[in-house]
Amino acid sequence: MRKPGTDDDHAQMSDFLCDFCGSTWTDDLPMVEGHQGSLICARCLAVAYRQVILANDNSAPEGYSCALCLLTKPEHAWLSPATGAVACRWCVNKSADMLEKDPDMGWAKPRQP
Repeated sequence: MRKPGTDDDHAQMSDFLCDFCGSTWTDDLPMVEGHQGSLICARCLAVAYRQVILANDNSAPEGYSCALCLLTKPEHAWLSPATGAVACRWCVNKSADMLEKDPDMGWAKPRQP
């Protein structure tokens, strides 16, 4: 998501926010982009991955719409307690794959304890 009033022609890194916690995109906080500019930061992605992928848990309400792919799905998903945005299992898994593949990010998928 973008800060209100962002000039599309002159957007800066600090104009982009995580849809799930509202954190600003920085060099130290990488993000993955979904449809229509939705973003999930590495911190939220790690929490979502632990819950949805590793624990196979669901915190999303029935009939949710994923903030990243915009689809309504019956699969498990993560509901952000901060903003109420939802990330579906597929998007959590794919976003984690993408972020982990980028060697410049230094991010790894959480593992089972």
